[in-house]
Amino acid sequence: MPRLVIAAPSSGSGKTTVATGLMAAFAARGLAVSPHKVGPDYIDPGYHALATGRVGRNLDAYLCGPELIGPLFAHGARGCDIAVVEGVMGLYDGAAGEGELASTAQVAKLLRAPVVLVVDASAQSRSVAALVHGFVSWDPEVRVGGVILNKVASDRHEVLLREALESVGVPVLGVLRRVAQVDTPSRHLGLVPVAERRGAAVEAVAAMGAQVADGCDLEALVALARSAGVLSGAAWDAAEGVLGFSPPPPLPVPSPGAAPPDPRHRPERPCPQTPDRLGGVTVAVAGGPAFTFSYAEHTELLAAAGADVVVFDPLRDEQLPDGTRGLVIGGGFPEVYAAELSANEPLRKAVGELALSGAPVAAECAGLLYLCRELDGLPMCGVLDAAARLAERLTLGYRDAVAVGDSVLAVAGTRLRGHEFHRTVVEPGAGPAPAWGMRAPERRVEGFVQQSVHASYLHTHWAAAPGVARRFVERCGTS
Repeated sequence: MPRLVIAAPSSGSGKTTVATGLMAAFAARGLAVSPHKVGPDYIDPGYHALATGRVGRNLDAYLCGPELIGPLFAHGARGCDIAVVEGVMGLYDGAAGEGELASTAQVAKLLRAPVVLVVDASAQSRSVAALVHGFVSWDPEVRVGGVILNKVASDRHEVLLREALESVGVPVLGVLRRVAQVDTPSRHLGLVPVAERRGAAVEAVAAMGAQVADGCDLEALVALARSAGVLSGAAWDAAEGVLGFSPPPPLPVPSPGAAPPDPRHRPERPCPQTPDRLGGVTVAVAGGPAFTFSYAEHTELLAAAGADVVVFDPLRDEQLPDGTRGLVIGGGFPEVYAAELSANEPLRKAVGELALSGAPVAAECAGLLYLCRELDGLPMCGVLDAAARLAERLTLGYRDAVAVGDSVLAVAGTRLRGHEFHRTVVEPGAGPAPAWGMRAPERRVEGFVQQSVHASYLHTHWAAAPGVARRFVERCGTS
């Protein structure tokens, strides 16, 4: 599979514009393009999907482990002609205090893929050579195969930059002018998601594609992609993950004051006699503009575990899908749509009744806010006796978590890695039965486990723990 990793010295250099534009430009040439994003970001993959017509997928070595990067990549790239992987932050930036873990550089090495470095050249000329030389030589295992110069002011500026880079020996594969930058609006958590501005987003992606096609050597980029090393090993498969899940032994709960797990608990292992499907139960998954944060593998795992997955829109649908036996509410922007969500009283009531009936409910971040009693003073579903509000401070970072008690997602002591990304607070921050105990350096409990409800700020990637999907669907079948 020909493949490229699009990286940069730092955030804000133009990775998303170049990666998305490159995907669109390749697709316009008739290539089937597989889009990927390093890290936990949910928003950029939406733009990638518009550019390629395929689901944008994440490659996160912290959430999933380095060993799953190759298999997840191969799963997403099935049937494609070329793959483009957008990096995260700066090329060598990863999880805090974890060395190269979860960095673009690590993912590029795991994929044996050449890197294209996008450099914001707007305030430099000859210094660009020192910058690129440093990134090329820092880790000899990372192969920087070319540079795309972004925000170049003029023909004269381009000449100076090219002359400087001749001494580094890294080819310039593209030059994008400063005046042609595509407007992609942002707000408190990054770019505005595609689902909220689909018409404008389609135009923006088309403009990115035209800009990259005009300013970049597409033939040279395809040739570089074809120089990627051979990957061995099988592609990730949701059904194999669900049926073959064998989790590690549970860990003790580290947080002071939290009830320790019963040492007799052990993660459940699948029975060899289990049929391929656990029985078709309807699992409703929240979607629409208010709930856009979800990894594609989650619904694939739910389906592999036997669920009939039905997506609904809490902004428009006044009832849950017929026969709903379980509910999954992922992340998104309920704070932006609080008034509309609150106004949909019939659905809020239906969600409350489903939770009260004992049906499994799994909520992450935005889903947690939606289940609260209120959000910014507006009534929500009232499943949890907690109030949520917009905050000044952004909470952001990877987390190492342990399940405090048994829930519809995990048994006590189950360890999962996750990611927090929100600018809201919930009071109280955890229920009498919290969901997670955060390991060092956080040392706190978080979230709510209430009957068959599991609600938390923590975003997790179920491909790393497919037993989560299996356990949830099993509980749906018995509720």
